[in-house]
Amino acid sequence: MRISSPPPPHLILLLLLHTPLTSPFTLKMGTGNTFGRVFRISTWGESHGGGVGVTLDGCPPRIPLTRTEVQTDLDRRRPGQSRITTPRNEADAVEILSGLSPDGLTLGTPIGMLVRNKDQRSQDYLDNDMKVAYRPSHADATYDAKYGVRAVAGGGRSSARETIGRVAAGAVARKILKLYNGVEILGYVSKVQDIETTAVDH
Repeated sequence: MRISSPPPPHLILLLLLHTPLTSPFTLKMGTGNTFGRVFRISTWGESHGGGVGVTLDGCPPRIPLTRTEVQTDLDRRRPGQSRITTPRNEADAVEILSGLSPDGLTLGTPIGMLVRNKDQRSQDYLDNDMKVAYRPSHADATYDAKYGVRAVAGGGRSSARETIGRVAAGAVARKILKLYNGVEILGYVSKVQDIETTAVDH
């Protein structure tokens, strides 16, 4: 019977240094869906799935909050309101699923908000060249390069509908900032190409 001794440490180190770190299958974790530490949001859903939304954690308890307050901001980002936006006709009606008491006070627990997709037309993307070519300036090319997954119909998570969760959570954040710190958030488009507004009283 032959007993072999373990290889010397320097040989093990050489083997490790020359062993490829990549394999035929490389797992790439999806990132960029959760933001924040104390006030933390996680967005979810796809453009042509059942809906999109957000889970908001870290909201203080006993803050009055209504669906209308969140809906006001979602109405500002809603598509189909001008000829320079997507013609997709979505009501973007928010449903607050958790985190609120029956009388409309936050509980200090995660707030779940959902907007259901109603006007997704996947066939519009599949019956033409979009199924074999990326749309110019669209993020689906970047998403495919990063994760190796492409949602031809609507772009999946790389669609602008992903911003719905951020807007809904931002409406809550806006209320907290005003209530606790007296901070008011204003946003507007000041210039589009050579069209500019200067009559804004800050």
